[in-house]
Amino acid sequence: STCIRHQPFAWETTNTTTSPSSHRILSRHTCKNHSHTARAMATTATAISSAAAGQLHDDVYDRMKEVQEFEDSKLGVKGLVDSGISSIPRFFVHPNFKPDPNPGARPDVIPTIDLSGVDRQDARAKIAEQISGACRELGFFQVVNHGIPVEFLDRFVGAVRGFHEQPTEEKAKLYRREPGTGVSFFSNIDLFHSKAASWRDTLQMRLGPTLPELEEIPAVCREEVVEWNQRAKQVGGLLMELLCEGLGVNSGALKERRFLESRVMVGHYYPYCPQPDLTVGIASHTDPGALTLLLQDQVGGLQVKFGEQWVDVVPVRGALVVNIGDLLQVMRCA
Repeated sequence: STCIRHQPFAWETTNTTTSPSSHRILSRHTCKNHSHTARAMATTATAISSAAAGQLHDDVYDRMKEVQEFEDSKLGVKGLVDSGISSIPRFFVHPNFKPDPNPGARPDVIPTIDLSGVDRQDARAKIAEQISGACRELGFFQVVNHGIPVEFLDRFVGAVRGFHEQPTEEKAKLYRREPGTGVSFFSNIDLFHSKAASWRDTLQMRLGPTLPELEEIPAVCREEVVEWNQRAKQVGGLLMELLCEGLGVNSGALKERRFLESRVMVGHYYPYCPQPDLTVGIASHTDPGALTLLLQDQVGGLQVKFGEQWVDVVPVRGALVVNIGDLLQVMRCA
């Protein structure tokens, strides 16, 4: 499973007292398996997986040693899977995770908003009201007819997946723990600090205010990343205008605070998991930025917390999932 997040996150304080939803906007990604062919056994991965859940007692388990071995291997989660493991390393186990046997798809909770007609004043006012309402109610919604061709989105997801499915030695060239600027590949940015790691690998690029040098962007997805950056910036700008209009403030209020200047693209890859009931693709979290555009493939797994229930965000081909980040919610308190 693959999903791509585009996060404009620069922030300056504002005096406005009107804000989007004031509750914590929690999301997570569960492990949904799809067909996967394991490749040849890798010795390093075999050593790492020997401490899988339930195989060792607490008195002999050295979590930091196992995490460091995984980090030093630069295999990523997909490298572990390709090695043929049948159980997951213990540091990936989330002991308190209890998957919902019947997760609900609630289109009434997570609306899909049609942006067609946004250039007509009557339709634009209605769309702005829908976006404002979705942000106040939950902070999550999907948009369709946003101007980005479905064919390109499919190609973009395929290109990012293509990066993750390269040989390990190719990806290892970009493996680094401190992303800094430019392009990086890693598994779990908080690997050494979280209580349990998540079952995913990540390709991260800082796209704004300045793109990385083209030769830094992996050739397998270079063309698509450059085009995505341009298109996502346009859609993000439009959504910020509509959100402002729905809140009754100047349509350029968020742009004036340079929200679109600093942008990060994060391409997550969720490989097949031999024990999906023990771990998650991404643990429950809020997004730290201002606004996230999320493009998911058709496998699914993204969930949003609604009251005490986790609700599936059902993939809609060609749709972008939009969620409000922590920084926009700060507007209420600024």
